Amino acid sequence: MPELPEVETVTRGLRELALGLSVKTVDVRHTGVIVGSCEAFAENLRGRRIQSVSRQGKVLMVELARDGDPARYLVIRLGMTGQLTIQPREAPLEPHTHVRLVLDEGEKELRFRDVRRFGNLRCLDSRELANFLARLGPDAQRATAEGFLAAMRGRRGAIKSWLMNQQALAGLGNIYADEALFEARIHPLSQPGRVAPRKALALYRAVQRVLARAVAKQGTSFRDYLDIEGRPGRFAMQLKVYQRADEPCRRCRAEIRRIVIGGRSSHFCPHCQPRPRHVAKMRGPRASAHARAAASR
Repeated sequence: MPELPEVETVTRGLRELALGLSVKTVDVRHTGVIVGSCEAFAENLRGRRIQSVSRQGKVLMVELARDGDPARYLVIRLGMTGQLTIQPREAPLEPHTHVRLVLDEGEKELRFRDVRRFGNLRCLDSRELANFLARLGPDAQRATAEGFLAAMRGRRGAIKSWLMNQQALAGLGNIYADEALFEARIHPLSQPGRVAPRKALALYRAVQRVLARAVAKQGTSFRDYLDIEGRPGRFAMQLKVYQRADEPCRRCRAEIRRIVIGGRSSHFCPHCQPRPRHVAKMRGPRASAHARAAASR
C-alpha cells in the first residue's frame, strides 16, 4: 500500500513532468473511483492548467488553474493498489485503468490504475479542500518533535496502531511504522503514553530517518506501487523487519516475529524490541492468541 514515501515520489514526479500542462479531456472508465458526480468531476478538470502539486500524508493534491475561475484541486488517494503514471497516449491501456486525463496536445496522458479500487479521486474547491485536510493529522515528515511527543501523552492503545492513525499522524502505514519501531527499539504493543520521553524522542527521530531513506530510494515496491514513470521503488532491500517473519534480525540475528494488531500484521525483533511491562490490549480471540504468543517470547 502506498505510504508517505511512495506518494512523495509520485508527487515529485508529477511536479517534474506535468507542471504547466493542461487537461484537455477527461475519460472516466469506472465511476466507482470518483467521489461525487462524474460529470462535475470531468467539467471541473477540463481546460485547467496544472499549477502546483503537493502532498499531505498519503493524500496527493493537484492545483488546477483556469483564467477567470477560482482554483480547483484534484485530490488523489492511491489506496492499496493505486498507480498514477504519465504515459504516451499511444501506450496500450492496462487492465484496471479507471481514469485517463489527456494532457495538452494529446501526446501524454495521466492515468489512474487501481486493481482493488480502494483508491479514489475527487475535485474540490479551496474551502472543501481545507475541510478535507482538517481531518488529517500533521504530516509525518513535517511534524515537530514537540507535537509528536505531545500527541503520544495519555494514549493507551498499541503504539503501532497510533502511528498508523492518519488523524494522529498522516503518512505512515504498515511498512514504515514497523521499520521506525524497530529502529527505535520499541515493541509494537507498547502504549504511547507509557513510553519514556527519551524513547519517544528516539521514535520521532527514527520516523524521520526511515522516511528520508525511503524517499531517497523512491519508496518500496512489492506488487503494485510504481512511480509516475512506471518504475518500482528501491527501498525493499533495506527493510529490517517488515515482511521478514522467521528471518534473522539484521542487528542481532534473533528470529523476526509477526503478530496481528488491529487486523494488521506487525513485524518486530523480540530481542531488539523487548516486550514492556504494560502492553496494549488486543481484542478478539485471534488477538488474544497473538498476545499470549508474544508474551511468551
